[in-house]
Amino acid sequence: MWGFLTCLNDILIPYLKNMFELNYTQAMLVQFCFFGAYFIVSIPAGNLVGKIGYQKGIITGLVIACIGCLLFYPSASFTSYNMFLFAFFVLASGITILQVSANPYVSALGPAATASSRLTMTQAFNSLGTTVAPFFGSWLILSTIEHPDSVTELDQAISSLSVVEQASTVQVPYLILAAALFMLAILFLFLKLPLLGKKDTSTDHQPISGSAWRFPHLTLGAVGIFVYVGAEVGIGSFLINFLTQDEIGGLTESQAANYIAYYFGGAMVGRFIGAAVMQKVKAGKVLAFNAVCACLLVATAMFSAGTTAMWALLLVGLCNSIMFPTIFSLALQDLKQHTSQGSGILCLAIVGGAVVPLLQGMLADSLGIQLAFVLPLICYGFICYYGLIGCDAKRPSTSV
Repeated sequence: MWGFLTCLNDILIPYLKNMFELNYTQAMLVQFCFFGAYFIVSIPAGNLVGKIGYQKGIITGLVIACIGCLLFYPSASFTSYNMFLFAFFVLASGITILQVSANPYVSALGPAATASSRLTMTQAFNSLGTTVAPFFGSWLILSTIEHPDSVTELDQAISSLSVVEQASTVQVPYLILAAALFMLAILFLFLKLPLLGKKDTSTDHQPISGSAWRFPHLTLGAVGIFVYVGAEVGIGSFLINFLTQDEIGGLTESQAANYIAYYFGGAMVGRFIGAAVMQKVKAGKVLAFNAVCACLLVATAMFSAGTTAMWALLLVGLCNSIMFPTIFSLALQDLKQHTSQGSGILCLAIVGGAVVPLLQGMLADSLGIQLAFVLPLICYGFICYYGLIGCDAKRPSTSV
C-alpha cells in the first residue's frame, strides 16, 4: 500500500499542474510536502513506536494514512491546491509511521543474520505497488478521458474539463484507497503478533533522544538511505525526459511512460531474487555488488547513446531492488532498545528524495540531463562503500 500510494504521486503531479495552472516549481511542492513529512515525522514516530510497540505503530500509521486519503475528497470539492498539499503531508505522515514500525518489526521477527533477506522479501511487495500504481491511477483518475493517443491529446482532453470536473476524478480512487487502508488497520488490530518494539523504561535510565547516534553504522546507514532514495527518485523523475531525447530513444512521452514499468518492475523482481541470495551470501557484499553494477550502468547511460543508454538506465531499477531494505536492516543491527529511534532516524533520511532530485535538476539545467546523472553515480559510490566498510563500522563497546 505505501509503495502504491507513493507512486501515485507521479500520476497526480502533472494532473494537478494542469488543473491549477501551476509552474514546475509549484507542482514539485507535492514531492516536498510528501518527503518533507518523513523529515518532520520520523523522529517523533520513532519515539511513539518505542512507547506503543510495532504492531500498534502499524495500526496508527494505517489510520493516519487513511485520514490523509479521505482529505483528498474535501480538497477536490473545494478545488484547493493548499488542501491537496496538506492531504499529501498527512498521507505521508501515516506512511512514515508505517515505515518506522514495520521495517524494524520484520527485522526483529527472526535471526539477525537473515534480517536483510526478510526485509527484502517484504519490500518486494512495495515494488509490486509501485509497478501497479501507474496503471491504476491512469485507469481511475483519467477515466473521464477517452483513449488519448498521445500526451498532447491527453493534456487537451483534461483541459477541456472544468476545474471541478477535473478535481472530482481524484475523489473516487482515494476513497477506495482509504477503505483499503482502514480494512488493513482492522486486520492488524485483531492479528495475534509478537508484542515487540516497546521500550523497556524499567531497565533504561538514559533518555532516548540522541542515544542511537552513538552507533557509527547507523549514522552511515542514514546517509546511505538519504543518497539511495535521492538517486532512485532522481533517476525516476528524469527517466521520461531522458528517453524522449532524439539521441537516446527518440520516444514520445506516452511511449516513454510505458517503459517506467521496466524500471520499477526490475526492482520488484530483484527483491525476490535478492531475498533468496541473502539467505546464503552476506548482505553487505550483495549491497556492494549491486551498487557497483548501478555505477557501471549509470556511467554507461551518461557516456553512450541509443538503446544502450536507454536500457542501461532502465536496468538500474534491478540494481536498486535490495538497496533500501538491506541498508535499513544493516543499520539497525545491534541497536537493542534504541531500534525504534534508529528506525526513525533512517526514515528521516528519506528526505533525500526531495533534496537530491532538486540538485540533479540544477545540474540538468547547466550540464544537460545526461551529464546530470553524475549525482546518482556519486550516490551509488557511497552505497558501495557502506556495503563493504560502513556497515561494519565500530559499534560502541559499552552496554547501552
